[in-house]
Amino acid sequence: MPNFLTNLGNRLNTIPVLRDLIKFADQRPRLAAWIVLSVGIVVLLMIEARDVGLLIGQWLALIVASVLVAGLCIWIVTWDDTDEDTAAEADKAAAPQPPAAASSTEEPKQA
Repeated sequence: MPNFLTNLGNRLNTIPVLRDLIKFADQRPRLAAWIVLSVGIVVLLMIEARDVGLLIGQWLALIVASVLVAGLCIWIVTWDDTDEDTAAEADKAAAPQPPAAASSTEEPKQA
């Protein structure tokens, strides 16, 4: 299965538009997730509320609220990610550093 996913990823990267989208999602994963979730929620909202008879202002209010809720969901879901990143950086900083090797350009000290 991992080989299949690797091959699929390589094939998708050859398509120019998808390559740019994948690059954007790699650089800004939270923003990409927010956009995808927002689009999904708004599409479902439009499908489910199409026959309700909402006014334009009500549609706009629902769409704005849906996008904000999607952003809040992504923010909450990624709380744990920042804790892990912070912990990894703290562990790296706390790890003892090996002494630097003496450079061959230094002159030997004379007593």
